Amino acid sequence: MKLTGVIITFNEERNIERCLKSLKNVCDEIIVLDSFSTDRTEEICRMHEVRFLQHKFDGHIQQKNRALQLAETDWILSLDADEALTQELSASILNLKQHQKYQAYSFNRLTNYCGHWVKHCGWYPDAKTRLVKKETAIWTGVNPHDRLEPMNKTEIGHLQGDLLHYSYYTKEDHFKQIDYFGNIASKELFVQGKNISVPMLYLKVLNQFLKSYCIKLGILDGKTGFLISTRSAYATYVKYSKLRSLNHQVR
Repeated sequence: MKLTGVIITFNEERNIERCLKSLKNVCDEIIVLDSFSTDRTEEICRMHEVRFLQHKFDGHIQQKNRALQLAETDWILSLDADEALTQELSASILNLKQHQKYQAYSFNRLTNYCGHWVKHCGWYPDAKTRLVKKETAIWTGVNPHDRLEPMNKTEIGHLQGDLLHYSYYTKEDHFKQIDYFGNIASKELFVQGKNISVPMLYLKVLNQFLKSYCIKLGILDGKTGFLISTRSAYATYVKYSKLRSLNHQVR
């Protein structure tokens, strides 16, 4: 089994080296598809002798499907630049390279939020399908929330070990991401002809907080769980407020 690691990037100098180092032991080649970064992303990638390519960004789903097709091997392992394999997950993948049973595999993702590993809030185990036979899978979803899915709805195997996700280093990182994702998500909903009333907007905000903090037990993550839950609720507010603004501009 030959395996290609695939990553899309834009200004990921803070994360990309950790990601590349975690892939080196399990991948036969690594491809980075970059969206014309202006920081040291390209320099770092070339230091690690990966195939570094560039293409204008036209959406997370579109870019990841483009990167998937660049791989020359039958199997691909797709990671984001802010992710890295644990040693246990690396061992599971190396074992899999000798004994394949399925055409797609998932594993749990563990997220680090401002220095704290998050075990609740709906953030863990957060199983992700990321290792697939190339011609049997495609990236789908609604930007920016993409997912890699087998096209033939085949059974998905599950590997031991965590995918480490270094999501946000500071609260400012989180708020910038909320605004960025809010712009993308609201435009996607607008294109689909969606709109929302003010009462429904606030109901969704409240529901998001209760879901994260109470139902998904964010309370057990202490202060970090409370901050994540309130900011997740705020992200819901931003997304739907921007959607209302887009519809208002049209009217």
